[in-house]
Amino acid sequence: MNQLEIRSVRLPRFAFVVRLLFALFLFGTGIMTIGFAVRGYPVGETPDEVGRFMIALEQTGYLIFWVGLFKTVSGALMFVPRTTPLAVLMSLPYAFNILLYVTFFAHQYLVIGIPDFAACAVLIYCYFDWYRPLFAGPNSDAFSPAVVHEATSPVAGDS
Repeated sequence: MNQLEIRSVRLPRFAFVVRLLFALFLFGTGIMTIGFAVRGYPVGETPDEVGRFMIALEQTGYLIFWVGLFKTVSGALMFVPRTTPLAVLMSLPYAFNILLYVTFFAHQYLVIGIPDFAACAVLIYCYFDWYRPLFAGPNSDAFSPAVVHEATSPVAGDS
């Protein structure tokens, strides 16, 4: 069997627990974010910096509904073992954005943002064998001159 076709999960029990917790987090916060997009972000009468930022996002029509839908879909896909590698890649931009958001802007949410990104990074490590073909070079059999020549030559009866 070709080395690129072997797909296993590193640390399978740990990956299973992290995958389920991360899927619950993404699915739950995705539903919550869709609710914020529909009903508005709940802020007090004198909002802090984060509240003002969320109000500005709501007023500008930022894609908050679509972010929530994307989180919900990626969380739901993560519950299915076969679609987990795709879901982890789908959640990476969100997790990285949240890490930057809590690091530079909303420091009080570091306790949520750092584990969120860490779970995504751990799952990328655990499922890296699934992503290895993305980084591999071209297969020597598929691109050999004989195969390319046969594929591009006209059929003998068509001359």
